[in-house]
Amino acid sequence: MTHRLMRLVALLPLSLPLLLGACAQSSQLDTALAENRQLRDQNQQLQQQAAADKAHISRLQEAIKYTVNSDLLFPSGGWQMSAAGENVIAKMAKVLAPNLQDKLLVNGYTDDAPVGQALRQKGITSNQMLSQKRAETVMAYMISQGVKADLVTAQGFGEADPVASNSTAEGRAQNRRVEVTLAGSGS
Repeated sequence: MTHRLMRLVALLPLSLPLLLGACAQSSQLDTALAENRQLRDQNQQLQQQAAADKAHISRLQEAIKYTVNSDLLFPSGGWQMSAAGENVIAKMAKVLAPNLQDKLLVNGYTDDAPVGQALRQKGITSNQMLSQKRAETVMAYMISQGVKADLVTAQGFGEADPVASNSTAEGRAQNRRVEVTLAGSGS
């Protein structure tokens, strides 16, 4: 028996690296499994985000947006439509009114220039108020041209969401706009 014990003791230094290696491999395996679970979770989150993005893109594809420069619709610093502006909106309403079933959104935007004294005297103290008045004017004119009142809404956003830089006259002109969006049934 002592001979057998001596033999085991002699083999111990040889088998110790194998045992330690197996422990190290087990630890690496645990780490790899944890990383795999984490990657699987991330993949699932990305698939969910992709599905949400696809639905959003689908809704956008079902919408039609028409942008009209406010300089075409309104005199500078005003919200009463010009004759040219009425002509543009009347043509749009003539196409939309007969078959309109989905919501029509009229959104007004301005540049970032502060409102002038003339507007302030008329009670318009901010770009948001001016853009709201302009959107409401377009909405009211569309209704007068046959668009169903319960299917159209107006919202002013002021200088929010610029489409160009406000540092140039051209950019400011692009930012002064009214967007008429026919939302599809998916939105």
